[in-house]
Amino acid sequence: MLAMRAMILAAGLGTRLRPLTNTTPKALAPVADRPLIEYALRFVRAQGIHEVVINLHYLGDQIRARLGDGRDYGVRITYSVEERLLETGGGVKQAQALLDGGTFLVVNSDAILDLDLAAVLDAHRRNRAVATLVLRPDPDAASYGLLEIDQSGRLRRLRGQPAGVDEPLSAYMFTGCQILEPRVFDFMPTPTPFSLTRQTYVEMLRAGEPLYGFVHTGPWMVVDDAEGMARATQAIRSGRLRLSYL
Repeated sequence: MLAMRAMILAAGLGTRLRPLTNTTPKALAPVADRPLIEYALRFVRAQGIHEVVINLHYLGDQIRARLGDGRDYGVRITYSVEERLLETGGGVKQAQALLDGGTFLVVNSDAILDLDLAAVLDAHRRNRAVATLVLRPDPDAASYGLLEIDQSGRLRRLRGQPAGVDEPLSAYMFTGCQILEPRVFDFMPTPTPFSLTRQTYVEMLRAGEPLYGFVHTGPWMVVDDAEGMARATQAIRSGRLRLSYL
């Protein structure tokens, strides 16, 4: 059991999944007969995490009605409602008081993955990191925004920033799974729309804060359009995408 809380990001508009998302929030898009967000819930529960925060904005009442208080998934859910869409950083900042002042996990509701989070947490603590981002090699990594780490795994450059880093770096993509310390809140403005990766982490890199990557080569798929939804459904039903928590 991991003594931390998890936040699942589920406030987005899901524009690339239209027309489905005209009436259904992306988090409830059907993937192999389950709502997409269920995979994130089952993943965090399998790690021994019981306290979950979910941010809501677009069609959030549908998500709340479907998931309730979380008891059907073996967790307790607290909702953070965004009156306006705050993006990843603003959403996490608004939920600060709900994350209990300790180490916490953030995952995207549209990413389906499986890994041993205890190993990530061990590396996070060993490195005395403020943030550890789970990364993966991908030939299309540049289209998602490159994250570059040095030989020790320390994050040195993100989406080309900061410039002027001249040591050899290895480039990866971000899976949407990350372990954070409360210190990250010191680099976040009062809740306004902003991005963790494009703004907060770049500022932290410039300040010399210890951010690290953890390279994951196991199961991962993103569901951000109709093709991705169909691909994930087929992979799960065929057994090509094996998830230990199903």
